Amino acid sequence: MRLQFVSPLCLGLLIGAVACAEEPAPVVSASSTDTSQDLPLKALRTFADVFGRIKEDYVEEVKDKLLIENAIRGMLSGLDPHSSYVDGEEYRELQVGTSGEFGGLGIEVGLEDGFVKVIAPIDDTPAQRAGLQAGDMIIRIDDKPVKGLSLNEAVQLMRGKPGTQIRLGILRGTDDKPFEVVIERAVIQVASVKSRMLEPGFGYVRLTHFQAHTTDDMLKAIDQLKKASGGRLKGLVLDLRNNPGGVLNGAIGVSDAFLTNGLIVYTEGRVKNSQMRFKAGPDDVLDGAPIVVLVNSGSASASEIVAGALQDHRRAIVMGTQTFGKGSVQTIVPIDEDSALKLTTARYYTPSGRSIQANGIVPDITLERGEFKPLTDPDPGSLKESNLVRHLNGQAPATDKPAEPEPLPLAVEDFQLSEALNVLKGLNILGAAVKP
Repeated sequence: MRLQFVSPLCLGLLIGAVACAEEPAPVVSASSTDTSQDLPLKALRTFADVFGRIKEDYVEEVKDKLLIENAIRGMLSGLDPHSSYVDGEEYRELQVGTSGEFGGLGIEVGLEDGFVKVIAPIDDTPAQRAGLQAGDMIIRIDDKPVKGLSLNEAVQLMRGKPGTQIRLGILRGTDDKPFEVVIERAVIQVASVKSRMLEPGFGYVRLTHFQAHTTDDMLKAIDQLKKASGGRLKGLVLDLRNNPGGVLNGAIGVSDAFLTNGLIVYTEGRVKNSQMRFKAGPDDVLDGAPIVVLVNSGSASASEIVAGALQDHRRAIVMGTQTFGKGSVQTIVPIDEDSALKLTTARYYTPSGRSIQANGIVPDITLERGEFKPLTDPDPGSLKESNLVRHLNGQAPATDKPAEPEPLPLAVEDFQLSEALNVLKGLNILGAAVKP
């Protein structure tokens, strides 16, 4: 029997949980995937010879089960970064990512050049508060070098009881010297949807992770924003930066909320049951109001499905930097009660036929992460009343309360978000100008 998980939307392992937040599809018969290819008998004889030689000559006695499991792991690890052997403990924890609560650091990781690479830190987690960024390379875990460890082994080292500390050696970008980060493990509670009003009529929704209830939570958040705007939004910023993915239905539901027809995403693979197509329904929750989608290199999998669908249908302008490029489908194939294979069986494609895998989504407007610092000095040559000799001093208004500090301008708080809002305003003005 085969158990297909139609969502591959996880990159590496959620530290503190295991592997992917994937959603099961109905069980299908193994007979639908049988092949008539002959077994490679010569290669199997070689395998048996190596197995026997290890059993007889290795310096220590090794159990048959361990040798077989290691052989299976090696066979799968040679395929791609997302195919793997899942043992009993990992198998039981596969669903943890969809529940929205797990223990650990709060980062999504993969393996690159022998080191653990941070795909994205999850919002409001110890990893994010410690300053970890997408693209950081973890080269040491406490006093143990990461080089040579498998991803599962590295993850096991990073797990631990909430409240305990871990030291990570980090190499960032083109920096020559690594630095150390101390993080305290915690129970991670992921709020997948956050929202607020940027300016009157212009809403902001951030999706931190795609969970089973993400679509419903997003629709509730948008409904609250619409009520605060008198029943209709002038525009919406959908923030998918550092969103590593999640369940497929979350990506389909979020895309469908803004589209009225057509394909959202489709998959293609060698077997018939890996070929799927997902289409949008007739309703648009924003009634055509403009959308800007923010993405970056930490936007992966489900995030790329949403960004690609809205971009292909010209429903949104995508801003930011090129996304991660995780566009493959994994199928969970149970072997027995305690183990299974996680096997890549298909690729994801956007409605126009673009492969997400290894390509990612290229933004319509490239906007690098930056910092905005307003000038505090007056413009050269400027003259104000306060510069005049013997000017009268102003009087502060009488009040019983001390003046509250002014909030930071949005451009200082988040430059990319500020630019997205400016684009939304322009689209809103242009839309109003072309209406009859």
